[in-house]
Amino acid sequence: MTDDPFVTHRGLLFTVAYEMLGSAADAEDVVQETWLRWAGVDPGVVREPRAYLVRIVTRQALNRLRSLARRREDYIGEWLPEPLLTSPDVAEDVELAESVSIAMLTVLETLGPTERAVFVLREVFEAPYDDIADAVGKTPAAVRQIAHRARQHVAARRPRMRVDRAEQRAATEKFMAALSTGDLQGLLDVLAPDVVLISDGGGVVRAARRPITGGATVAMVLTTAVNRMSRFEISGVWLNGALGARIDVDGELGAAVGLTVENGRITRILTIGNPHKLSWLATEANLAR
Repeated sequence: MTDDPFVTHRGLLFTVAYEMLGSAADAEDVVQETWLRWAGVDPGVVREPRAYLVRIVTRQALNRLRSLARRREDYIGEWLPEPLLTSPDVAEDVELAESVSIAMLTVLETLGPTERAVFVLREVFEAPYDDIADAVGKTPAAVRQIAHRARQHVAARRPRMRVDRAEQRAATEKFMAALSTGDLQGLLDVLAPDVVLISDGGGVVRAARRPITGGATVAMVLTTAVNRMSRFEISGVWLNGALGARIDVDGELGAAVGLTVENGRITRILTIGNPHKLSWLATEANLAR
């Protein structure tokens, strides 16, 4: 055990930064910057170390998010968050699993920096309004209004229902089995008629630059893509608190796939193939609330 609050709350700090940034690499940088600032503080004068550290990491993440805005505007094709390898235990914390899901992080990307910070701190970590106000440089009254707007914005875009692990697993296994054999009908059976496929290649690997919609179209695109691969393997993996898939091509990690399931069928497929975003799939992330 350690008495250093930074070490104690490191998982929490990384989770806050990751949910604000959608990038594990940037989140880790922000956590390191937070440590540098913490190292220069006398812990004895900090009354509430957890709140103090969350305030620092939030401010650093906000600065980083604003600096990333231009880079993401210039991003080639669709931008999706960096996937994280997580343990099955993360799924047991339903609120945490939902908040770090690839689908939710994609929704959070549609919020402004301050709205995103307020939503994450209030809705995920249940931080008091006064603490959030201090972190984002707003009054508590303003933070309440921002939280209300952000909550409505996210509610209109988030997945409509929660899915239990058995239903997610069943749909994911059907998807992987059909894709691994190029079974067009098998894909059609597990995909919702209005399924949406979003791919992130970052201009580095081949990927559709716009969302593809419709069960028949998405099934055809997927089977065509795997038929081009000389040697590939599809396996289940825990991504961002939910069972997803990884695709290895010629023995190398080629893509991570997040799936949204509703009523037993897949409604959203989020495929990250940009190799710069796949490095965090080597070890399990330490997430905490």
